[in-house]
Amino acid sequence: MTGTDQASPGKQMLSEQVYAQLRDAIMRGRYAPGEALKPQDLAKAQGVSLAVVREALVRVVGDGLADRLPNRGFAVPAFSDRRWQEIAEARRTVEPVVLRMSVERGDIEWEARVRAAHHRLARTPAFAPEEGEYYTGAWSEAHRVFHRALLDGCGNPVLLEAFDRLWSASELARRWSARRTPGRDHLREHRRLEEAALARDADAAAELLARHLTETAAGLTRPGSA
Repeated sequence: MTGTDQASPGKQMLSEQVYAQLRDAIMRGRYAPGEALKPQDLAKAQGVSLAVVREALVRVVGDGLADRLPNRGFAVPAFSDRRWQEIAEARRTVEPVVLRMSVERGDIEWEARVRAAHHRLARTPAFAPEEGEYYTGAWSEAHRVFHRALLDGCGNPVLLEAFDRLWSASELARRWSARRTPGRDHLREHRRLEEAALARDADAAAELLARHLTETAAGLTRPGSA
């Protein structure tokens, strides 16, 4: 085994650590929208090589949490970036259709998953003092699981993969929107979604989901703290 081969696992581990720390910092708002992510500064702060940092940054870009700018390095996406509205439009186009299919096709096991996922979401605190003004990690995961459960009765893995990609791409925008709409009643919105889905009212469920997604996108365009 060569020296390069021996070093590879260590480099991969370091890159994974830098990626996790950087992703968490962006999610928690430690970098402002549009702020530059300078590889040299990150490497110095983390005590790792530029190669390790660049590898981590490429992964963060792949998550939709940073942009790679021509001749200007990396940066957190701009707050007013049109992309957020485009992602929201894609979700409003795709997800209500998939939810309608799920309501029509889902079996009793699907109903049980939706009910359990909603119970977990309703019982998980959205905010915690130690995690600042953004959603807690536990709530964010419970939120994802609930929305995924609503759709997974469709029985189409290709559509569910599309949901997974769009969900990841919109996570940062979702957190920014929440910060600008602190009075939004998520509990009520999610409860009504669960009730409509389990009542097998496909029309109402699809309409409620479209409205839910529209509200999140609208939060990005309202006046407020950026």
